[in-house]
Amino acid sequence: MVEIYIDSQSGILTEERDGRRYQTSCALGKNGVIAADKKREGDNKTPLGCWPVRGALLRPDRFSCVDSPSFDLRDIKIPWRWIRPDDGWCDDSRYGCYNQPVTLPFSGSAESLWRNDALYDIIITLGYNDRPAFPDLGSAIFLHCRILGRKTAGCVAVMPDFLENLLVRLQLGDSLKIF
Repeated sequence: MVEIYIDSQSGILTEERDGRRYQTSCALGKNGVIAADKKREGDNKTPLGCWPVRGALLRPDRFSCVDSPSFDLRDIKIPWRWIRPDDGWCDDSRYGCYNQPVTLPFSGSAESLWRNDALYDIIITLGYNDRPAFPDLGSAIFLHCRILGRKTAGCVAVMPDFLENLLVRLQLGDSLKIF
């Protein structure tokens, strides 16, 4: 089991497994962090709490490990699938599919998961406001790739090489704890 902690004051993500500790800097919400019960859609804040790992979404044309002889996709222990150009995530709380994947174009508001930048080349989906999803409490809170110097819209972002290594160690039952 992998333990992942994020110290929101220092911006350090710590991964502990098998008695070892790995640390990296991470980016959080542009407007800081907030208690989960005060989180609102579009506030650009990262919710504090413990969020279970649900699965992974990978962009096939940019996922660098695909061509690596030392990486085997069968080593990924959490549910995963390739991101498609028409994949989106509903951020419109008027819809029953709020905070769930959707196919674009979509009649409501939805974020595209197929981006021109590298932020969503690897996405770890987290169990924030998802079972059930409550309207306007925030959506699409992911652990994803980081671009140095950029904060997030509420997610947690780390450098791609760290995320690639973490991806094969994660398993269902693991959680990301933000404090």
